[in-house]
Amino acid sequence: MYQYHTLPSGLRIVHKESKSAVSHCGIMIDTGSRDELEKEHGVAHFIEHVIFKGTKKRKAFHILSRMDNVGGDMNAYTTKEETCIYASFLPEYYNRAIELFSDILFNSVFPVKEIEKEKDVVYDEITSYLDTPWEQIIDDFEDRLFKGHALGRNILGTPQSLEDITQKDLTAFISRNYKPENMVLCSVGKISMKRLIKMAEKHISSSHEFSASIPRTPVNGYSAETKIIDRNSFQTHVAVGNRAYAWEDKRRATLALLTNYLGGPAMNTRLNMAIREKHGITYNIEAHYTPYSDTGVFYIYMGMDPANAEKAMRLLHKELENIRNKAPGTTQLHIAKKQFKGQMAIAQESNLNEMLSMAKSVLIKNSVDPMEKIHKQIDNISSEEFRETANEILQNEMLSTLIFKGSQQ
Repeated sequence: MYQYHTLPSGLRIVHKESKSAVSHCGIMIDTGSRDELEKEHGVAHFIEHVIFKGTKKRKAFHILSRMDNVGGDMNAYTTKEETCIYASFLPEYYNRAIELFSDILFNSVFPVKEIEKEKDVVYDEITSYLDTPWEQIIDDFEDRLFKGHALGRNILGTPQSLEDITQKDLTAFISRNYKPENMVLCSVGKISMKRLIKMAEKHISSSHEFSASIPRTPVNGYSAETKIIDRNSFQTHVAVGNRAYAWEDKRRATLALLTNYLGGPAMNTRLNMAIREKHGITYNIEAHYTPYSDTGVFYIYMGMDPANAEKAMRLLHKELENIRNKAPGTTQLHIAKKQFKGQMAIAQESNLNEMLSMAKSVLIKNSVDPMEKIHKQIDNISSEEFRETANEILQNEMLSTLIFKGSQQ
C-alpha cells in the first residue's frame, strides 16, 4: 500500500515498499516550462541539464559518477508542468541518492563555462527535434491550441531563446520554484517509510532562501483553426484535436477511455482498424490525451503518403462523426474497458512507472488512488457518458487541424 507523509518544510513523501532487488527514488517538482516568464523560454528544461554540472561541493564528474559508481542509473525530465529527477539503484544506496538529489537541487552553482558548453548540447537537441516532423507537429499544434500562452510554448525553447539564457535566469527560476513545499519525494523500494523520512529530514531542509512564487496564468480563450504548412518531406503529417479536461475533472476517466478506444497502443483500435487495416493508407495513427492542472489537450496524429492525405482526412472525420452519433454497444464498450484496464495494469508492473505516477498524483491532489478504485471508475462509465464526451471533445467546429504537407515525389 502507498504511504504518505508531509514534513514541516512542506516536502511531501509518498512511498510503496517493495521486495524488488532494485529500488527507485526521485523528486518531482511542481514546475515546468509553463512557469517560465516570457523572457525565460527554455529555462526550465535547460536547468534539467545544468543541475548536473556542479554544486558547492561537487564537480560535474563527481555528480555523474555518484550513482554510476554503485551501478545505479540517474535521469531527469521536464514537462510543461513538472520537473523530475530520479534514480534506480540497489536498496542500500537510498541515502546516497537522496543526499545527491538535495545537493543538485539546492546547491547547484551553474558554472558559466558549463552553461555555454551545455547550450551546444541543447541546441543539437532542438535541431534534432526539428528534423522529426512527427514530433514537431505536436508541439506546433499545442502552440496553436494555447496561442500566446506559456502552456503552448515548446519545452526546449528556440535557438535564440537558448542563446539568451544566463546564469541569473537559472538562479531566479530555481529561487521561485524549487521549494520543498513544491516537491514530492517519491519511492518504490526495499526501505521502510520511517527510514525514508529520516533521510529526507536529514538532507532536505527549508533553510535555503527562496523568492516569491508567481501564480500560473490561466489559459486564454480558444477558437478552432486549420493550418496547412508545406514541408520538404516524403510524408504528410496531420494533427487534429481540441482542448480537453483538466486533471481533476470528473470526466477525465471517460475521455481517457475514449482516447484509448480511438487510438491507443492496441492494434485493434477504432481508427487503426478503419483507416490503416481496412484501407492501408497510413502507417501510423494514434490518439493522445494529456490533462494539465487547469485544462488539457486531446489530439489525433497520423502520417501518410501525400497522395493519400485527402482520403485519410475524409475517413478520419467519418469515423469521428460515427462515434459522435453512436456510442459503442454494450459488448464493444465492455471490451474497451477491459482493454484499457489491462494496459494500465501492465504499465504499473514497472516499479519506476508506478513511482512516477504516484508522485504526479500527490503533486496534483495529495493522494494516490489504488488501482481498484481506478478500475471501478472505468467500469462505471456509461454508454451515454461516453457519447456525451465524444460529442463535446470531437465536435467538428471545435477541432483544430495542423497539416505538414509533404511533397508527392
